[in-house]
Amino acid sequence: MKNFRCRPGRWAGCPPSGRAYKYGRTLLVCFVALPLVAQTPTFPTPPPADPDDLFRIGKQLFDQLAPDEIKAQYDFPSKEQWDAFAARLQHALESEDLSALAGYVDEGRAALTALRTIQGYEDYADWLEQRLDEISVAREVTAPPGPTVKPLPKPPLSAVPYYELWRARVKSRPLPVGAAALMPRLRAAFSAEGAPPELAWIAEAESSLNPAARSPAGAKGLFQFMPDTAKGLGLSTFLPDDRSDPEKSAHAAARYLKALHSRFGSWPLALAAYNAGEGRVARELADRHARDFAGIAGALPAETRMYVPKVLALVSERAGIAPERISAPRTE
Repeated sequence: MKNFRCRPGRWAGCPPSGRAYKYGRTLLVCFVALPLVAQTPTFPTPPPADPDDLFRIGKQLFDQLAPDEIKAQYDFPSKEQWDAFAARLQHALESEDLSALAGYVDEGRAALTALRTIQGYEDYADWLEQRLDEISVAREVTAPPGPTVKPLPKPPLSAVPYYELWRARVKSRPLPVGAAALMPRLRAAFSAEGAPPELAWIAEAESSLNPAARSPAGAKGLFQFMPDTAKGLGLSTFLPDDRSDPEKSAHAAARYLKALHSRFGSWPLALAAYNAGEGRVARELADRHARDFAGIAGALPAETRMYVPKVLALVSERAGIAPERISAPRTE
């Protein structure tokens, strides 16, 4: 745990942001609370949705249960320190710098361990597991080659960067829990909407196939819809929250992907727009006079540069469909 001790220099330097504040506080509460889990059989479950509650619970656990030697070694971070860490992390996710994203591997692994350990936080863990997957590959592609390691071959100019690397990574990966029961339903929903059924595997990359998965930023469900996006697609986000309904969310995701494909004419670009926003993708295509994902990949957020080849690799390995063979949507 020494890596998560609060040091003034470690936390300074970034202004707070609302989305990043929620993200960082959720992760860091888990870091601080991890040594206390074994002593806390009545830790609240399910987890509160309000990040302020998470902060208060973490602080209360630390103050009441942490041994004196732990309190002497570790400081519980202040609100300002939460904000600064969260801003750094969010900046790495949204920047075009893969190296910055790669720097969060160790903290991400610690956070995932904490989330898997604390009862009631499985829904956050399934979300984080997929992001840590992307952060880990970012480290792999940005690490300098050792003396006996060959550098990664450059893909063809028109290919999706890092696709073959991701394909090798997911090749022997076991199916997520629930895949046998869920995937036929999701594929049927995609087919009913006229979208390629193999793209239903996007749910693995988004949520580890957990219908209740949630992100600290507010995304939820198999397809990780933010509230505004969900409402725009006709989903309710309040009693009941349709984002957690496999069929309803799958129909919405299929319609959205089909619309993105109609706009951009490419599945890699449609996936990039699903992750980074269609406005961002449209601007980058126009600014760079590009026509495909490879032409704008370097200008997209680091997370998106990992996400697109990952989804395509999952489709290839899970459904046996190579990227160039993903069928165009049917026209009604």
